[in-house]
Amino acid sequence: MTTDQLSRTFAALADPTRRDLVARLAVGDASVAELAAPYAMSLQAVSKHLAVLERAGLVSKGRDAQRRPVHLEAEVLAPVTDWLELYRRRAEDRYQRLDAVLAELAADEAYPETPVFARPPRNTRPEGTNR
Repeated sequence: MTTDQLSRTFAALADPTRRDLVARLAVGDASVAELAAPYAMSLQAVSKHLAVLERAGLVSKGRDAQRRPVHLEAEVLAPVTDWLELYRRRAEDRYQRLDAVLAELAADEAYPETPVFARPPRNTRPEGTNR
């Protein structure tokens, strides 16, 4: 998946209505009218959202007699998932390193080193001695 395709996919999924349409299509194909039913927007507005998803390659429209079902192209999401997983793993590695450092600091606080006794200050000679 090219960066341009990745950008189009993320841009298409940036809108909550389009994410909801993708989630509903993950359950199964549906007509535009079926997809538009739960929204307080026109059929034309839902069609525009579907056009954005279609340009990103996330959905396609088929033909079933008089019905034109919208189908989720789930394989387009696999490269997005791979891209996200790469950064999730990197973040997880950083958190594991941080956990190790914090555990080491906690262990140092629980078992402090034997204190080193400091030399007495230089001006602590008893009075009357010149040494």
